[in-house]
Amino acid sequence: MTKLTAIKAFQRKIDAYCELRLSTAFSSDEAEALKAYMRRLIERRCGPPRTAGHTEWDVVARMTGIDARSLASHHRLIDPGFDAIVRWNRDVGQTAEATQEGLPKLGDASRSKKAPAERSKPTIKPAPSMTERSQLASAEPKPGMKVEFPEPLFREWDDPADFAESLQLHMRRHGESYWVLYRSVVRPDEPMDKNTLLSWIERRRMPRSTDSFDVLGRIERRYRLPEGYFKAKLPHQSRSASGFNLSGIEPAERRRIAWHLPDNFNSLPFAKREEILDWVRRVIISGSTDYRKFQAAAAKQRYAIRFPGVSYGGRAPRDGKIAVPANYEETWIEDPDLLSGVINAPPTLAMEMADLVRFKTSALTSIGFQRNGVWGEETASQKIEHLGLMFGALAASKAGEIKGHGVPLRQLTFGLLIFPGVWDWYLQWRESRRGFYTAWEVDMLRIALAITKESTGWLRQHPELLARVQPIAGLVSQNEIDYAREDWHGACEDFHTHASHRVKEIQRIARVHRDPFEPIMPVLEADSPVGEYRKITEEIIRLMPDEERYPRPAAEAARSFLMLRLGLHLGLRQKNLRQLMLCPRGQMPRPERVLEKLKRGEIRWSDRDGGWEVLIPAVAFKNAHSSFFGDTPFRLVLPDLLDLYRHIDDYVERHRSVLLKGAADPGTFFVKTVKTTSTDAAYDITSFYEAWRLTIQRYGIYNPYTGRGAIKGLLPHGPHNVRDVLATHILKQTGSYEQASYAIQDTADMVAKHYGRFLPRDKSALAARILNQVWEAA
Repeated sequence: MTKLTAIKAFQRKIDAYCELRLSTAFSSDEAEALKAYMRRLIERRCGPPRTAGHTEWDVVARMTGIDARSLASHHRLIDPGFDAIVRWNRDVGQTAEATQEGLPKLGDASRSKKAPAERSKPTIKPAPSMTERSQLASAEPKPGMKVEFPEPLFREWDDPADFAESLQLHMRRHGESYWVLYRSVVRPDEPMDKNTLLSWIERRRMPRSTDSFDVLGRIERRYRLPEGYFKAKLPHQSRSASGFNLSGIEPAERRRIAWHLPDNFNSLPFAKREEILDWVRRVIISGSTDYRKFQAAAAKQRYAIRFPGVSYGGRAPRDGKIAVPANYEETWIEDPDLLSGVINAPPTLAMEMADLVRFKTSALTSIGFQRNGVWGEETASQKIEHLGLMFGALAASKAGEIKGHGVPLRQLTFGLLIFPGVWDWYLQWRESRRGFYTAWEVDMLRIALAITKESTGWLRQHPELLARVQPIAGLVSQNEIDYAREDWHGACEDFHTHASHRVKEIQRIARVHRDPFEPIMPVLEADSPVGEYRKITEEIIRLMPDEERYPRPAAEAARSFLMLRLGLHLGLRQKNLRQLMLCPRGQMPRPERVLEKLKRGEIRWSDRDGGWEVLIPAVAFKNAHSSFFGDTPFRLVLPDLLDLYRHIDDYVERHRSVLLKGAADPGTFFVKTVKTTSTDAAYDITSFYEAWRLTIQRYGIYNPYTGRGAIKGLLPHGPHNVRDVLATHILKQTGSYEQASYAIQDTADMVAKHYGRFLPRDKSALAARILNQVWEAA
């Protein structure tokens, strides 16, 4: 049976149904109008106008001239016929006998999908005149005839927010089925299947590929809709498109780049595509500052010594022993490639490092030893890393790209650190790589000064370390070793004096290798830095995915939003914000003494203040002994501004559990997304920085090629920069260093030292604002 024969056969069934059922409730003219309307639906292979399963009777009224109230009151008689037409359209490719089975039996005419109470009340609009109906009918194309721009059946509608409902609406407006629309916008040589379009209409799938977005653009042009009309209604606005032509780029980089490319990237000229890729790599992925360029190049050259048995940010084992792999053999292979990579420290060097860390982090010093100052968790991690870089540079091959000194691994020992030649070589080696000296070299020398200090220096109290020192050409001579054996304390004192002089010399010529304000300069230069930075949080909310369809992306967006909002309200350092514990509503908060022991703060609900409160003991701060604290804890009740409490409640009650995905709860407010490859939900210093930086890359940096992003000229940065935003904002508004210090838990002197550069241009404006009040009062 041909398709035309199937259409005619099904129309006869609908005619019989209308004559038997509709004639009992409608006049002969009205029943005839409804029958003609159903016949047109069959000819066009499109369904009746429905939204969320409910028939839009006002649209049917316009097409038939029947009062909408009358149609809605008799929906039990009409809807079964509409349902049969919908089913028949889906089976349009089958035989006529199979499709006729979709028609409801006459005895079932009183049944419908939903009871009247479940249906929404129809919107009543006046029916069109006979002249208007005849004009609409004359505008309808003949079956099988392709029309580039079909005329709409009605020109006024309520625009739905849902993508699928919007697509359904405009197909009804133009009297088209999904099959007609598919044939009109998809070329025969294109791979897109008609079922893909059907899945969009039925909400089973959503467009994501570049080809799909191209088809959406054609539908928009066909229906004369604004460009981007349909894409703006997708439930996951922050999702990256797939299908970009990025041949020659590694998959990991491709994933990072794809989010920042325009949908029409594949159709652009080659030169334009290269321009976009260069901009994304330079500005968004790496950042365009000179320091970031140096950092990116240096990161490719791996040369550090790693201490796997020493806790990076933790404490050394009590017995001071280092966990060495069972298959570890003390064999030394002088391969330049191996020596240029990151390698594990030999056991003896690792033992020495563990002893140093234990000495500087333990609660009490061992009997017979003295010390001055204790390393905290973050400081210990930093010192281990910096000393590992120094030993790695010494061990790196002279012939490799690192151009180290080539010291055999078995000769590496902390005993080398009392010889001036070792330090002078390392300082000059770093200067040759960067091109100038920086404060980093000064900090390294201060480590040397601390460990060789009289009475309290760790190295000075361990003369036995000299036993492993051997002569190294250009660094340590046998005469220097013999002198140190005869007078260890004298050799330490000589080096201490030498290092003190080097500190003064380098401080005089050191240059700032990076401007910490450079990535956020557009924010700091604004009249209201906090108001400018707040735009990023608004961009996150604007692109927030649909939680019901995309629960994990929605949870990640909520986490990003709260990271920035809490950062702007609290002004905490990364460590304090990252380690903030959570006490949900209805649970007992942790006592202050428990938080002091943990050296962490907590966000909890305060019944007394009726709001979310943040309490952090003073000992948890880097500057715990600053005059700002006075041994009192930091306490702040968050303001419920711009629905902050609603977002916190949603995150605590729903989003956080989605991120944890059943993994062990670290108890912190912010948790990582648990995945197959990452089952630890606790953030560390690196992962928290990367989470903040990713948020800035996606929502903060304005992308001229996609139109996404909140702030022009912004560059990637970490959580510490939010303190710069707060201090600069208050300084610009008040001119007070003291008030600015309150926002970042610091002293007025520190604020004046770091942020004074932003005040001079505003001093006159501040003074004029006060003086102008006299004239305004007059």
